[in-house]
Amino acid sequence: MRITLAEDSALLRESMAQLLVAEGHEIVDSVGTATELLAAVAVRPPELVIADVRMPPDHVDEGIRAALEIRERWPAIGVLVLSQYVERRYATEFLTGTGGIGYLLKDRVSAIDTFLDAIERVGTGGTAFDPEVIRQLLLHSRADSPLSRLTDRERDVLTRMALGLSNAAISAELFITRSAVEKHINAIFTKLDLQAGVAHNRRVLAILEYLRTDASDD
Repeated sequence: MRITLAEDSALLRESMAQLLVAEGHEIVDSVGTATELLAAVAVRPPELVIADVRMPPDHVDEGIRAALEIRERWPAIGVLVLSQYVERRYATEFLTGTGGIGYLLKDRVSAIDTFLDAIERVGTGGTAFDPEVIRQLLLHSRADSPLSRLTDRERDVLTRMALGLSNAAISAELFITRSAVEKHINAIFTKLDLQAGVAHNRRVLAILEYLRTDASDD
């Protein structure tokens, strides 16, 4: 996979580059600022961008704002953002995009298998959301959100859907049968008023509803 890295810590950036090259990926560009990231992508579009949320000059939200611009200008490029903390405002806006998106806390980068799995998911058009990101977004969901209709078990299932798990993986993790998972998912679709139709993927729509619940609070 062709990857562009954007991380202001030269040590972390080089460590990630060495790991990715060892795994057979190609590093197209490796930069330290959001401005350099946008310029690099415009000249040599990769298949995947890995970007720090906070980058120079202000170390506030430059990276994730650049990620949002990349998603808008080059929607075919997967974007995986890394952060020390959950930036709720931009996390909601970023994660309610479609396909090829991921948000990991930097602690997960040290879990190499998790990090590499996230890269494969996002780079191939899937999703990879850190459990802590999902937890914090859920904690801030509004009382009048459609999510308030869900049972605790349905929320457990939807959380794992948002993490990118298949029905089989959800079944194994929650120690319930696949048919029970399917029953919960159908209940989620019903409670979120997601009607069946060829034009929409209800699983994706359910995840997007889950992620956008706190958007009006920001």
